[in-house]
Amino acid sequence: MLVLTASGVGHAMVSSAERELTRVDPFRGLPDNDRPADDGGEDLNILLIGTDSRDGFSEAERDKYHLGGVSCYCADTIMLVHLSADRERASVVSLPRDSYAELPAHEFAPTGGRHQAHADKLNAALSHGGPSLMVRTVERMTELRVDHYLEVDFASFMNAVDEIGGVEVCTNRRLEDDYSGLDLPAGSHTLDGATALAYVRARHVDGSSDLGRMERQQRFLAAFLDRAVSSGVLLNPARLSGTAQALLGSVRADPGFGAEEMLDLAGAMREFKPSDARFASVPLSDHNRTVPGIGSTVAWDQDKAGNLFAALREDRPLPDTDGDPPRRSSGADEDREDCS
Repeated sequence: MLVLTASGVGHAMVSSAERELTRVDPFRGLPDNDRPADDGGEDLNILLIGTDSRDGFSEAERDKYHLGGVSCYCADTIMLVHLSADRERASVVSLPRDSYAELPAHEFAPTGGRHQAHADKLNAALSHGGPSLMVRTVERMTELRVDHYLEVDFASFMNAVDEIGGVEVCTNRRLEDDYSGLDLPAGSHTLDGATALAYVRARHVDGSSDLGRMERQQRFLAAFLDRAVSSGVLLNPARLSGTAQALLGSVRADPGFGAEEMLDLAGAMREFKPSDARFASVPLSDHNRTVPGIGSTVAWDQDKAGNLFAALREDRPLPDTDGDPPRRSSGADEDREDCS
């Protein structure tokens, strides 16, 4: 929506695209005194959730795309997007889906029963209590106030990639994952929607599991942004409309993120470039913390994670948490020079 409005297409197209959105209110019923304080600043925190919803796919398509059977309405991808008050900087922080979390007391969505606060993996917050519980859990873990909520499923992801003509990625070794269906030889490739979905879902291409997948997701997001800018999509109203419709057809957003808000935000970000984005992941102290009744989780490094989220609260650039500076949006894998 930001690139849509920033291209100068105008209010009519934004309003039309907005009608494709499904609305969900993750803030309803959340007591203000139980949330991080709203400092009144112009910076924004957007919680971006990628779900494993198979809605809209036939049984044959689920088999073709290795999507499995019944979806659990779980969060496959969890990202916090921070836009600075001056709109000159975007920070994207991936939160591991297997993060050890304390879920607040909630109504258990599948049965309607009441659950007391309990430990679980972070991605379970969505299936247990929906967007509201996900927002509450993330806010408590990060001490950041979430301003907007966006939820994207498999179908909208695939359609958007196809609409912009595919996204280029590069790998210096073969990537194979029987679970997601990924089979990508070493080299540079332009991925269509189906292959791109396998690329960002793959967890079994190496021993890094979800952590390696988060890095691929960040690289892919950067490449997607660069592709949208460099392919001329933003300057072609017809193509731009198709991309927006494809992406928003299966997106859920909070009611406060409407056409006027999108226009205002996009106007402020008119000079923003993909290279102005920084990507990071929450620093970890334990990559395999086994918890009885939950299984293998990852534990955050509280000191380093605290420094990272403090920077976002104070609207500062991301700190160096692991000895390397946060990655810029490059539009491609770091190993491009090794591709053939």
